Amino acid sequence: MKDKIVILGGGESGTGSAILAQKQGFDVFLSDYGEIKSSYKKILDEYKILWEEKQHNQKQILEASEIIKSPGIPDTAPIIKAAKELNIPIISEIEFAARYTNAYMICITGSNGKTTTTSLIYDLLKKANYNVGIAGNIGKSFALQVATKNYDYYVLELSSFQLDGMYKFKANTAILLNITPDHLDRYHNNFHEYIDAKFRILQNQDKNDHFIYCDDDPVIKEELAKRNIISQKNPFSIKNKVENGAYIEKEEIIINIKNKESFNMSIHDLGLQGKHNIYNSMAAGLTANISNIRKNVIRESLTDFKSIEHRLEKVLKVHDILFINDSKATNVNSTWYALESMTKNVIWIAGGTDKGNNYDELAHLVKEKVKAIICLGLDNSKLHDAFDGLIPTIVDCNNMKDAVKTAYYLGNDGDTVLLSPACASFDLFENYEDRGTQFKKSVRNL
Repeated sequence: MKDKIVILGGGESGTGSAILAQKQGFDVFLSDYGEIKSSYKKILDEYKILWEEKQHNQKQILEASEIIKSPGIPDTAPIIKAAKELNIPIISEIEFAARYTNAYMICITGSNGKTTTTSLIYDLLKKANYNVGIAGNIGKSFALQVATKNYDYYVLELSSFQLDGMYKFKANTAILLNITPDHLDRYHNNFHEYIDAKFRILQNQDKNDHFIYCDDDPVIKEELAKRNIISQKNPFSIKNKVENGAYIEKEEIIINIKNKESFNMSIHDLGLQGKHNIYNSMAAGLTANISNIRKNVIRESLTDFKSIEHRLEKVLKVHDILFINDSKATNVNSTWYALESMTKNVIWIAGGTDKGNNYDELAHLVKEKVKAIICLGLDNSKLHDAFDGLIPTIVDCNNMKDAVKTAYYLGNDGDTVLLSPACASFDLFENYEDRGTQFKKSVRNL
């Protein structure tokens, strides 16, 4: 009798996992407690994969020899608790798919900057003509690509939720960009649980592997002092000269890794500007250097790369009011970077599903740069508690069209309207992409 694999969640990750599991000869069943998009139903039907939606058939699910769980499903879900009681192994799509590829794994995690850095590294490898796929929290499902393609390299963006379900997986090059409080609602409001989740990116590494990390991040530095890291450490810093890594000297990025050709370029030539993007570019440059990509290709890629969608994306100017889409800013730290990079009077659109946010660290930037806040969420009480009295104008809206119109009416020539929510999107939108897309559409309809 075939082993049975059950997949929980019928989105990109789950559908890809189902196809790979079927290809590997398992008996496959996919279950989603919500509604599955018609495009995924069509794919599942094409592959003749058994699926259900709007319910979890416990009898079917608990017959599994292994469960592949979508990263969005919390451990507190009743079906997960029931499976754990029966000691059914529960893993992530990444853990499952990695069993069936021998590709070199370049893995990126951190509270902020993951998608930009992942996209930048992928662009570098593509420009160098490497046979490379991009997956994880970005693009097409990793499992689907393993089932249907044959890449030599994968660049994987990994969230803490994905890392939680990874056990035997190994990153050949692991990148940890930063750690700030995020998703604390999923980690019992315990910052250390979240830190431990991020450091899982180092599990199973050996002395031939690389660990690229931000030497300026106080949380990472503190953790490194406590942990025994076996892999080769490659730090990056804009504050200090570091060994075997990347640093800034006379406004130039210097990359100096043992047994590799050194590299330097002016920070003013980077395609992505701003302090946070210098960090992202350094991490990408180090990865490229370790991967033996030629200097001219690294320089060209770091110079030409453009910002990704929904991340400080300039939409357009309407009567000299600039609209910027930073919908991907789903935590306070991401929004801090966005506000820090603003120079003009800002009308800030914020709010959504709060993840245990502490807005105190934004107070000085809000006071200094923000002239009005538009709260876009079903419950805006925390935003009001934090900023009422700090600035004169705070308005509530419960849909994007009204939020954009209100921002426009509050704006004057030279102002910037910044959508940078600092929250998840699930109260009013499908996801951050849907939120960003609705913002852009509403701006164009002004």
